[in-house]
Amino acid sequence: MMTVEEQIFQNSIQQPNHIALIAGDEQVTYAQLWERCLLAATNVRQKFNLQKGDRVILAAAANIDFIYAYFGIHLAGGVCVPIDPDTNETRFGHIFTSTQPVCVMGTLHKVECTTVPFNELLTECNETLPFVQPDPEQLGDMLFTTGTTGVPKGVALNIKNLAAAALNINTFIKNTEEDIELLALPVSHSFGLGRVRCVLTKGGTLVLLGTFANIKKFFSEMERCHVTGFGMVPASWGYIKKMSGKYIGKFADQLKYIEIGSSFMPIEDKKLLCELLPNTRINMHYGLTEASRSAFMEFHSEYDRLDTAGKASPKVEVAIFDANGKKLGVNEEGEVCVKGDHVTCSYWNETPERFAKDFFDGYFRTGDCGYLDADGYIHLKSRIKEMINVGGKKVSPMEVEDILNTIPGIEDSACIAIPDPEGVLGEVVKAFIVCKDNELTDAEIINQLRPKLEVYKLPVAIERISEIPKTASGKVQRLKLKK
Repeated sequence: MMTVEEQIFQNSIQQPNHIALIAGDEQVTYAQLWERCLLAATNVRQKFNLQKGDRVILAAAANIDFIYAYFGIHLAGGVCVPIDPDTNETRFGHIFTSTQPVCVMGTLHKVECTTVPFNELLTECNETLPFVQPDPEQLGDMLFTTGTTGVPKGVALNIKNLAAAALNINTFIKNTEEDIELLALPVSHSFGLGRVRCVLTKGGTLVLLGTFANIKKFFSEMERCHVTGFGMVPASWGYIKKMSGKYIGKFADQLKYIEIGSSFMPIEDKKLLCELLPNTRINMHYGLTEASRSAFMEFHSEYDRLDTAGKASPKVEVAIFDANGKKLGVNEEGEVCVKGDHVTCSYWNETPERFAKDFFDGYFRTGDCGYLDADGYIHLKSRIKEMINVGGKKVSPMEVEDILNTIPGIEDSACIAIPDPEGVLGEVVKAFIVCKDNELTDAEIINQLRPKLEVYKLPVAIERISEIPKTASGKVQRLKLKK
């Protein structure tokens, strides 16, 4: 398996004048991209004495200079630690203390810290480093997750993990050198960074937008650059739909593919996308930072399976295990576990013995509860630690939330376990809702839930809040709702 960097190198030889990057009026060919990545590698070695395995924190913004720095650090043998430019002091302090970086690059908006501009790695050198194939086992990225608990955890991904993930994704989505992809995802997270690697390994063109915030610019860039694909999380689609209605349908004959992140998306929205984009390959993935895009589904070809998380990605195995590490059969509920070269090689500052506990028979334990049906489709129930145990009966908060979100007037919801006020059932369900209809009463909500849920799944308490806490990738942080 070729590394991501070697594939970009090959593209610089085979199609040197093909456009790799577009940012506004600036265009960068593959030959220029490769030359500047080598220059960045040389400068990070010479200016910061970076040695193999040294960490560099990157305040990751979707601009061209960041991309040079990112691949240049890999080429120099360093480890990239991408963080959000808006990272707060507490989180930054944890990451900085944990990784002990040789430098911090980019611009931080909420932290007082000495940083190095990305373009400092582009100053001319007398002689740039020659290309040396990175060691597949060398660490490439370290991504600190927020997760559902809010505690940062360093997920270490080696060069082989990154290449394997890109191969799996490109195989399913069918990316080619003819693709022109608009990137409006944050590159401080697995999804956005993955799209950068996927496009550039296949020799496609990446159009750097930044965010979906400016819908007018999003659509104008789609038209100006004749974009053929993009990635988004379900929350982004909700924003696009809110701000522009069905306007995306105008690009039905232009868009070849879309990749959608793995947080909750109403089936109605999935069907609407199919209706608006009948010829577009609409792909939704399931995965986590530790095991990027472990499963996929395509909306049109799997239209009757839109309620599932899809099937195992190419070169990935998915299995269900019980709490004792026994592999379960079809329709038996347990922990979803995945195996493949894309799976994280370690957690930062964690012993191999502790890391080994995150596996069952070579399969990484995702922490998600679900089952596989006879056709291999994954049916997710909830995070294992978020399941609600009502008198010995397990309730998935996702099941209750999915129905709550269909009630007119409820914009969003999240459910957690609370102690049974009667002291009989152990735990019961509490629902938090974001409600735009102030006249919608608790009794009316329960009356609408009653025909669709068993009695023990009905919330015994409902609290209205202004916003459901979520990670940057859109995953609900239910544990933050526990007081």
